[in-house]
Amino acid sequence: MHDVSNVGPRIIFRFGDSGVYVTESVVFGAIVALVLIVLALWLTRNMKAIPTGKQVFAEFIVSTIYNLVEGTMGKKALNYAPYIGTLFIFLILGNMLGLFGFRPITADVNTTFALALITFCLIQRQAIKTYGVKGKLKEMCEPYAFMFPLKIIEQISFPISLGFRLFGNILGGVIVMALIFTGLGSLCHSLNLPIPLLEAVIPLPANAFFDIFEPILQAFIFTMLTMVFISMEMMVNDHGDEE
Repeated sequence: MHDVSNVGPRIIFRFGDSGVYVTESVVFGAIVALVLIVLALWLTRNMKAIPTGKQVFAEFIVSTIYNLVEGTMGKKALNYAPYIGTLFIFLILGNMLGLFGFRPITADVNTTFALALITFCLIQRQAIKTYGVKGKLKEMCEPYAFMFPLKIIEQISFPISLGFRLFGNILGGVIVMALIFTGLGSLCHSLNLPIPLLEAVIPLPANAFFDIFEPILQAFIFTMLTMVFISMEMMVNDHGDEE
């Protein structure tokens, strides 16, 4: 993580000369997903009618996520809660890998675009569910037909901006921390310090911001934008019901 000379993710494995390879983002993404699966199985094992111990913690997480979805999207959107909760926790863990000395998976534009594309597909799915295919095409032509190409550009630009926002913020933190450690390492070497005291103490505030606060904040923003844009397609349906 602290090597400023290599901005992109490292290639872990190549499949011969085919040009197909596996990067560290894929490996760590799979590890994060596996950790989530193991935690879910462990927290939901031997559940009881009256919760105790780890079940209390599990129910607290689930209730918090459902309350967040209900407060943001409404009761009709509670079916999105499992995805929203999984996305939020996955992003927190993936963003915070720098805390353990690894490269965050969201510092790879392929990861953020993949997640943004999932959000985009869910938005379009909800739009079609709300309007129908013909209704969605008609809505994109309002108030004038020449607006249709502009609406297409608007739809396509959303996942691009969403992916770049997350990627840019996390990669920026990676670069800043790399520069800090590189600069302090050079200073320690020039001062002939036997113990890298500067590297161990001075970066702690920056570590707290870029490896803890910023990852949680960016995960929250990405998740909130997902909920807001999906719920926008549901509001039209609610309005239509009232009419």
